[in-house]
Amino acid sequence: MDDQLFRDRADASISSLKKALYVAEESADFEVEDANGVLNLVFDDGKFVITPNAPVKQIWISARSTSFKLDWSDSANDFVLSKTGENLKTLIARLANEQLGEEVVTL
Repeated sequence: MDDQLFRDRADASISSLKKALYVAEESADFEVEDANGVLNLVFDDGKFVITPNAPVKQIWISARSTSFKLDWSDSANDFVLSKTGENLKTLIARLANEQLGEEVVTL
């Protein structure tokens, strides 16, 4: 995948995630912040940072004291965490629910 294709895919994935999170934040206790291509989820007791990493063509997530690195999957047509097979939205929903201690976020 060339740099431009990565940027297009990462931008589209993060934009779609951001829209879903804006809807989810209405019923969950976190705030969404978008700053220069970096998406932050801010909780009372923590913060998730979601950012594209162009040199390695991955989306990186820092959440719950862990780093998650998602690669593009042609079969899923999405960025996926290879360890679990979760796509970007599924992973963020799971992590947000773990952070909140309840199942309130669906993306």
